[in-house]
Amino acid sequence: MLFPKKNTIIEEGDYYITPEGYKCFTEQYHLKRGYCCESGCRHCPYGFDKKTGKHE
Repeated sequence: MLFPKKNTIIEEGDYYITPEGYKCFTEQYHLKRGYCCESGCRHCPYGFDKKTGKHE
């Protein structure tokens, strides 16, 4: 699947740093981006389930 390129400005509240040191994007960021990347993101607002490969 090809994803549209869109320059999304990252602002406060778009992500947080996990205890392991990774950036974790929030639901706010995903909605601003406007599409599901189908990577099984922790805060996916689009209902994608990585185990089944389907959207709810």
